[in-house]
Amino acid sequence: MRRVFILPLMVCAVASCWAQRRSATRPEAEYYVAAYAQHYRVPVALVRAVVERESNWRVCAMSPKGAVGLMQLMPETAERLRVRDRCNIDQNVSGGVRYLAWLMQLFHNDFRLVAAAYYAGQDIVARRGLAYRNPDVVAYVARIRTTYVGEATAEAEFLKTPTKRDVR
Repeated sequence: MRRVFILPLMVCAVASCWAQRRSATRPEAEYYVAAYAQHYRVPVALVRAVVERESNWRVCAMSPKGAVGLMQLMPETAERLRVRDRCNIDQNVSGGVRYLAWLMQLFHNDFRLVAAAYYAGQDIVARRGLAYRNPDVVAYVARIRTTYVGEATAEAEFLKTPTKRDVR
């Protein structure tokens, strides 16, 4: 019964992605990630880690559970965030970063809880906190942390690199 329901949804999403397809590139996605992260005061490295893990930078990626786009927004989450087209880079990243900012406020900037809530849902993580030990969630949080640390380190190194005008 579930397959009968999910298959039409997947076909519609794929058709929508093909119809929406334009020459979207990773630099465009990177632009929106940086812009919205700065606007909503979410660390760029965290947003990049989520995008890397969720979609591997594929604009209209679709999960078996129904999450779509760079930041893999579920239909209910997208609706709550007023994201009409989850395959639209601008809307998807805006919604995903707003959701991360809200989670950061809810969980007092504890990135472990933010990542767990992004993956498993804020309700269960709010109830159980760090006592929530679902193996998939624990693995997801560890991967987000690893990617986040790598991104933050690379960003710091980039900022320390002297430019041509600095070297005389």
